Parts: sequence; structure tokens; C-alpha cells
Amino acid sequence: MGEAKRRKETGAPPPQKGKSNKLLYAGIGLLALAAVLLGVFFLTAPPKPTSDGLPVAAPNAEDFPAQLDQFGVSVGPDDAPVVVREFADYQCPACGNFASASKQLKEEYVAEGKVRFVYFDLPLQQHQNAMPAAQAARCAGDQDAYWAMHERLYDSQTEWSGSNDPVATFTRYAGALGLEERRFRRCMTTELHREAVEQSRQVAMQLRVTSTPTVLVDNIRLTRPGWGQLSAVVERELANGAE
Repeated sequence: MGEAKRRKETGAPPPQKGKSNKLLYAGIGLLALAAVLLGVFFLTAPPKPTSDGLPVAAPNAEDFPAQLDQFGVSVGPDDAPVVVREFADYQCPACGNFASASKQLKEEYVAEGKVRFVYFDLPLQQHQNAMPAAQAARCAGDQDAYWAMHERLYDSQTEWSGSNDPVATFTRYAGALGLEERRFRRCMTTELHREAVEQSRQVAMQLRVTSTPTVLVDNIRLTRPGWGQLSAVVERELANGAE
């Protein structure tokens, strides 16, 4: 029996057409993330310290799947010997405290080509302005100012965290950074990058990352590290790679 005839006789509705390609791609992306979940199961295992007190990778830990980096924002050479990944929320106070360490990392290691840094958005539900802030950084990125806005958001976190009009505040920041305010505001009001931020959050969910900031130095998991611990682990990984 033909499909059209079958629907007519059974009263079944016609198939839906024209579904959003975005939803299709999102579904494909989620399936891909699920497929690699077992490969990154080490993320759920707490790091064990060595004799010097520094954490190491979990036993039999596999490499972080580099294909997931496309959902974050990265800086530094693709062939850098060490990759540092941060899962964070712009409104999270602990992430604000870590921001100075990540900035120092970019200045001392990324700029020298020793480290590639990847930032993943993980806006938490309890933070009402975390999602707009993540979008603000990406909107600034459209005008080549992602990292400048990234740092401004953390530097001014206490100012905008409780704002009832974060778009106005972030647009003011964009103007101070020399960006075209009208273009930036349009990006914000249309939520142009919301899907990208959601995809980044889905990566964190698939990897069972729930605490912010969570930092990975290659496949070594650090939770809310300070600059001392972060730089020490990076130095150790660089030394191990040189051997």
C-alpha cells in the first residue's frame, strides 16, 4: 500500500516538512557527544595528588576528544604541546576569582606558543545573567574582541550580576572597547549566539562537568585551582612532553 493511500485510510497526519536545520544539526551533535562520552569518562574521576601534592590524570585516562573544542572558544596554536580547557560561568564568583589566573596563563604560556587555551561556556541555571554574558562575549567576538569582552565581564562581574537590563550594560562595555554598539546590540537582542552557548553547555553536561570553574590541563582535572597549582601542573606537563 502506498504511503499516501495508507495515511488517507488510517487518518494518519502527513509527515512534517521543513524542520529547522539547526535542530537537526543539534541532534547530530548530541549523538556525537554521546558517542565519545565513554572516551572521556575520566572526567568523573577525581584527580589523585602526587608526592608533590599536584593532581595527576585518573588511571587509564584517555585524551580529551579534541573535536569537542569546536564548541568552545580557543586561543593559541593548534599544535601547542599543552591544552588547558576551562568550563565556566561568567556570573560565578569562583570563576571571577580564577579569571586572573587564566589571564596570566594567556600572557605567559599561550603567547609563547606553549599552551592552547579553550574556554567553554557553562552558564548555570541559578545565574540569571550568565547566559546573556556568554552571548555578549561571543557578540564581541564578531568584532574581533572576544577576549577583551571576556576579561571585561569578569573584571566588572559585581556590577552586572544583578542587573535587570544586562544588554544595556554589555552594550556600554562594547562601546568602551571601541565596538560598533548598534551591531553589538542587534546581536544581543536577536540572541544570535544562544545556540552556540547551548552547545557548549551540552558538552559540559555530556562530560558530567557540574562545578565551575572546572579546568583541564590536557586530561588532568583541576577544580577551582589557583595560579600556583595551575602553573605548576602546566610546567610539569611541558617538561614531560619534552622528555
